[in-house]
Amino acid sequence: VQLVESGGGLVRPGGSLRLSCVGSGFNFSTSAMSWYRQAPGQEREFVASSFNGGASTNYERSVKDRFTISRDNAKNTVYLQMNSLKAEDTAEYYCNAQDYRDRDYWGQGTQVTVSS
Repeated sequence: VQLVESGGGLVRPGGSLRLSCVGSGFNFSTSAMSWYRQAPGQEREFVASSFNGGASTNYERSVKDRFTISRDNAKNTVYLQMNSLKAEDTAEYYCNAQDYRDRDYWGQGTQVTVSS
């Protein structure tokens, strides 16, 4: 199983980024795909999830109106479109897959830094 994130970087407050995560080695289309983040000195926290093949989504309250999770099952890829970024969004962002047996898989993370 492999999850590979990309798309992180440095962006100014109010800017946008799109993260991507490509999965392999598991049944992507039937897995719940999520994004988590971890800021320095903080616990890893949930950001957004896509499940039921993409028919359903869920968001952490502080990102609900700014971030959008989507997926392309044909490409085994999940995305996180992040708009109106704030300094408090600065964190390492991790892709997570949870398969039908509730096994969890994690990517290596991609850094997002929001700073002027």
